Amino acid sequence: MKKSRLLASALAALVILSGCSQNQITANAEAETIGSERKETSEEISGMSAPGNDEMITNANLPSELVQIPQEYFTESEYPGTLTELEYDTYESMTYEQQDHVLHKRAIVYLPYGYSDDVSYPVFYLMHGGWSDETTYLGTPDQPNEFKNVLDHAMADGMIQPMIMVCPTYNNESETDSSDYSLAIQLTNQYHNELIYDLIPAVEGTYSTYAEETSLEGIRASRDYRAFCGFSMGSVATWRTFQYCLDYFRYFMPSSGSLTSDGEYMASIVRDSGHEWNDFFIFAASGTEDFAYSSFKNQIEAMKAVNDGTFRYANNERDGNLYFLEQEGGTHSGEYAMEYFYNGLCWIWQ
Repeated sequence: MKKSRLLASALAALVILSGCSQNQITANAEAETIGSERKETSEEISGMSAPGNDEMITNANLPSELVQIPQEYFTESEYPGTLTELEYDTYESMTYEQQDHVLHKRAIVYLPYGYSDDVSYPVFYLMHGGWSDETTYLGTPDQPNEFKNVLDHAMADGMIQPMIMVCPTYNNESETDSSDYSLAIQLTNQYHNELIYDLIPAVEGTYSTYAEETSLEGIRASRDYRAFCGFSMGSVATWRTFQYCLDYFRYFMPSSGSLTSDGEYMASIVRDSGHEWNDFFIFAASGTEDFAYSSFKNQIEAMKAVNDGTFRYANNERDGNLYFLEQEGGTHSGEYAMEYFYNGLCWIWQ
């Protein structure tokens, strides 16, 4: 499953990241014997099972409560993945349709240990929040952040499936765009154009993914192996991706950032798209002391209240498409954002 190689040139919320799965509680117990569980060769790690074409859903259950990241995962791993910078061209966001103002942008891409062009990998797009950029979560190749170590350890231990992670930016003409709240809101609403027409083709035309081609048809055909995630303003971007890009993504992981309190509006997005309830899954999380908690939970409750079966609340993809976990005492901070991301990553594609 090889794509033509493009010569694609590659604000967290004041935050840093996280999130894990319930079928993984057992795995977490096993992780206490972590040293003996690690794979011994790159071949073993790169050969971890990925979903087959006849298994288009994640079969694991999400946990009943959020699982903490093991402290040893924050240290450097014996089996490190690779960070790279992917540069690509796009257009100024507010006038994207005119395509008369070219922007040259960068995404930070994580490739798992043992990455091979002979293997197809799912892709996890992780958007930053306010006052941040594409380097917030993973850092740079020269200065990686600790979340990169978390990915390395968790993939080596089989807690997270080997995948490509992409950290882009909705910053437009300035690296400080994300520090302007009203501008950031507008940019997240416009970002889907760059995402579908420029970023995904650049990423999935360069690396080995499930997209056999990077036309809209090819991106649509490989949607089961694509997720979008974000915290705070990155969560708003995640809801916007759900709104505009349901044809191209199966999984959505918003946390601590709401779009609307209108559950019927969210349901209309699904109905108008022509997708069924079992064509997508939303895993949401927030903390009870997070300033965004109330509005975020209100949106989830409004979606659950839609009574036509568009949203079905369950901790697994076999029975539903919406699940919410909250962290008692959790604040709007990087510590909790990482926990939310880690929980979702431990579940997805298992």
